Amino acid sequence: MLQSRYLTEEDLADFGFKALGRNVRISSDARIYGPENISIGNNVRIDDFTILAAIGGWITLGDYVFLARNTHLSAALGIEMRDFSGTAGNVIIYSSSDDYSGESLTAQAVPKEYTRQTGGPVIVGRHVLLGAATTVIGPCDIGEGCSVGSMSLVRDDLPPWGIYAGIPARRLKERSRKLLALETRLVRQKGG
Repeated sequence: MLQSRYLTEEDLADFGFKALGRNVRISSDARIYGPENISIGNNVRIDDFTILAAIGGWITLGDYVFLARNTHLSAALGIEMRDFSGTAGNVIIYSSSDDYSGESLTAQAVPKEYTRQTGGPVIVGRHVLLGAATTVIGPCDIGEGCSVGSMSLVRDDLPPWGIYAGIPARRLKERSRKLLALETRLVRQKGG
């Protein structure tokens, strides 16, 4: 039976990340493309079958970021996930997409001069949680403290501290800010 493991600090040093923090745990079954364009903060965990694709783009992961199994970050135009943000399984974030208008060809196999990309950077704010099988398409800024329910579609900015769900994601109610006191306690206890 094949068994994944978390890569060691020595393994991760050999990847050539743009920046790499402390206590970073990345599954041996994750896939990393364009590590020179990826910055990873402290206390980050990236689970099995996750894909970080930053060829020609960039990815920045803050401190205490968690990417659950099968998360896919396609970052041709940039993705930033700020401190304490995370995903449940099967979340996909696209900063760009093919232009489906019919005015250009589509697909990765077609030379770039025949295609056109649409989109823009995706910013996932502090304390944002993206529920299972959610899709995010840039450009968008998901405000601090948002939680997005499972199987939602995010295509626009989401104002802070809301609970959102649906296709497209709509604000359902306010999210509690009590977690900020827990963050303060954790940072004091662990020193950042």
